Amino acid sequence: MQPSRQSALVIGVGSRSGIGGAVAYRFSTEGLHVYVVGRSLEKLAEVIHAIQANGGSATAIVNELKDMNDVAALFTQVKAAGKPLAAVVYNAAFKNLPQKFMKTTPEYVEANWRLTCLAGIMVGQAAVRYMLPQGYGTVIFTGATASLRGKPLFAAFASAKAALRSFTLELASESTPQGIHVAHVVIDGIVAGNRANSTAYGLGRLAVLSRGDQGALLPDEIATTYWQLHTQQFGAWTHELELRPFKERF
Repeated sequence: MQPSRQSALVIGVGSRSGIGGAVAYRFSTEGLHVYVVGRSLEKLAEVIHAIQANGGSATAIVNELKDMNDVAALFTQVKAAGKPLAAVVYNAAFKNLPQKFMKTTPEYVEANWRLTCLAGIMVGQAAVRYMLPQGYGTVIFTGATASLRGKPLFAAFASAKAALRSFTLELASESTPQGIHVAHVVIDGIVAGNRANSTAYGLGRLAVLSRGDQGALLPDEIATTYWQLHTQQFGAWTHELELRPFKERF
């Protein structure tokens, strides 16, 4: 592995079957060394094993993104490896559990906002700051239906995702003239990944199955779209797009 080999930083990685794991795996198949960041070393090890078994290379980093010190430490570790950072993907979000609006506490809103939005803002700033001297790079943020409209029982999540979207689009307007491609991807539908399958004592998996064939988004197909965003040429950059299951109602 050459020191000059390009790298990608994927933040918010759970199992291989989730969006973060699928993105890390996809970018590794294109020859990038991938830093996979999450809270569980056990789940990160699963993704690392899948990447290495396919001939790729990756490094696991456990980081909770609690504050700017955590974010700074993350980018310091990447910089120390000496590989140009070509892409950063922010996929972390607070667990999206339903709560009635009138019973949603300020503490729950703040916890949601800190990981889903504030940590994303700090990562976005650090990523662009890192990439400016090299004059290129891609920063992708994972959004959700909640980025565009709130639904009953998900007010806290929607407020955080909508704020992250606004920040992302503003960051894109500032960074594009500097050669940095910033994009926001609205995942508008249920994802057939580990998070859905393990949510609410099996109800999430039931929701995926109830939609039938092609009724849920597939993590590997989402990852392909992220790679396509990364490889877009100057003059035709996408800054926001929506991904929906084939059978999702409009």
